Amino acid sequence: MVTFRIATRGSALALWQANYVADRLREKHPGLETELVVYKTMGDHILDKPLAEIGGKGLFTKELEEGLYAKAVHCAVHSLKDMPTQLPEGMVLGAIPTRADVRDCIVRRVDDVEDPTLVGTASLRRMALAQERWPDARTEPIRGNVQTRMGRLYESGERRVDAVILAMAGLLRLGLTQTEDRYDFSPLNPEKWIPAVGQGALAIECRDDDAETLAVLSALHDEQTAHCVTAERAFMRAVEGDCRVPVGGYATADGDHLRLRAFIATTDGQTRLIETRFGRDADQLGRDVAQLLLDAGGRDILARLRGRG
Repeated sequence: MVTFRIATRGSALALWQANYVADRLREKHPGLETELVVYKTMGDHILDKPLAEIGGKGLFTKELEEGLYAKAVHCAVHSLKDMPTQLPEGMVLGAIPTRADVRDCIVRRVDDVEDPTLVGTASLRRMALAQERWPDARTEPIRGNVQTRMGRLYESGERRVDAVILAMAGLLRLGLTQTEDRYDFSPLNPEKWIPAVGQGALAIECRDDDAETLAVLSALHDEQTAHCVTAERAFMRAVEGDCRVPVGGYATADGDHLRLRAFIATTDGQTRLIETRFGRDADQLGRDVAQLLLDAGGRDILARLRGRG
């Protein structure tokens, strides 16, 4: 095979993830040469508005997928939680590697002991959970890479926040929990603080007719992780969820038995509907949990949110 070209965004975290995939591919396929091809996406350009206002998850994937369509690259590495549940025509997830830490993490200044009054996050899911945890706090939508968002804790004036909520997987991948001693890191129990669908997992996308690339990527695929995120993404698809609605879902596996815990909430944290179910068919389990939550009042919550938008 010619040099195996991997599309990625240019942030430190995205480059870590792409290099991780490249390293694992070279381990599995001795002699394989790899090259990273960096793309800047619309989501990287627009940092002054919440994702919910500018189009949702596809903002981080379109330019990389254009590279795939043009056959300029063999595959693209994404954070699975950033991917729409419906892929563009001709695209497929060629591999989903073993999942990393699924948890969210509260990051604060190291000496702070009082409850935060201003919490920074661009995620409506995290906003809803933060409002439930700290009813008297305000939430502030913040965007940017991991280090930029952490830096808001030490800015002055109106840009200063008291806490930011980030994915633990990203913090660990960048080594920040070991190198940043100005911050306190508090990982959150995923049973109570239910993560985003696909959180902690990578997705390697490629063309569905590229048999050679699919064969190369198959060496990195983890079937148990794929089984879990299939249930989560089926739930998200069934509630027509995206970054514009506060929903979350987290599946675990014991052999071929799956457990899915998911929620739909109001953005003010006043109402959170939670459902936990077990099953073996990942797609069916996701759809079943979605239906239960929609019938329990989730349909009305989402209709009000979308009507407001």
